[in-house]
Amino acid sequence: MSRTGLRNARLDRLAALLGGHSHLKLGAVAEELGVSEMTVRRDVMESGGRFACLGGHVIGAHNDVAGDYVLARESDHHAAAKERACARAAALIEDDDTIFIDCGTTMPHLAALIPAELRLTAVCYSLNVAEILSRRQNTRLILLGGLFHPAAASFSGETALAELMRININRAFLSAGGVDDERGVTCSHFHEVPVKQAAIARAVHSHLVVDASKFGKVRAAHFAERATFTSVVSDRD
Repeated sequence: MSRTGLRNARLDRLAALLGGHSHLKLGAVAEELGVSEMTVRRDVMESGGRFACLGGHVIGAHNDVAGDYVLARESDHHAAAKERACARAAALIEDDDTIFIDCGTTMPHLAALIPAELRLTAVCYSLNVAEILSRRQNTRLILLGGLFHPAAASFSGETALAELMRININRAFLSAGGVDDERGVTCSHFHEVPVKQAAIARAVHSHLVVDASKFGKVRAAHFAERATFTSVVSDRD
């Protein structure tokens, strides 16, 4: 059977496994299908929007599970586009880099797509990103703590900012809810603004990682201008 045929057979099997479930753990799916987790992620990316990977889970692209941030409805929207943007961003990371990964529904895709062989120090402040990075053998993880915000699954506080300002960062990867020519780069949660700005200030290179649906949108909390970033990494050129 051709590679495409094998992939399609696995995707049909995945659909049967999901059945009436809202989500399945990625590791369990890989074990059931007899392939690696990376193969499952690759299949999902090539599924034409039927499925999405978020953190350590596989979900149906139109699944709607209220009240659970990891599987929130917004996480499903544009999931394939987010993965394409994050695949491009992951290609920028080099061995022995110290990186900062922002919070949000895009960043778990980036954390999961970092090549396993790279030796890294990774700084983050969200639980869903930390959960993925904690499983990497070659990564020294720094999780910034403080007050936990369930709506964003992230932390904030003066202690976290003070710790961040002591770290030299090679590359900071930032997410956003809106990118607009006049209103700049914005997000929905005001507590994220000081952390994002501190990461940009400490980074040699800062990269804005967004899918194309964010262009032209404006959210409540402004944190940067588009020209602030070394590059804007998206699913489209």
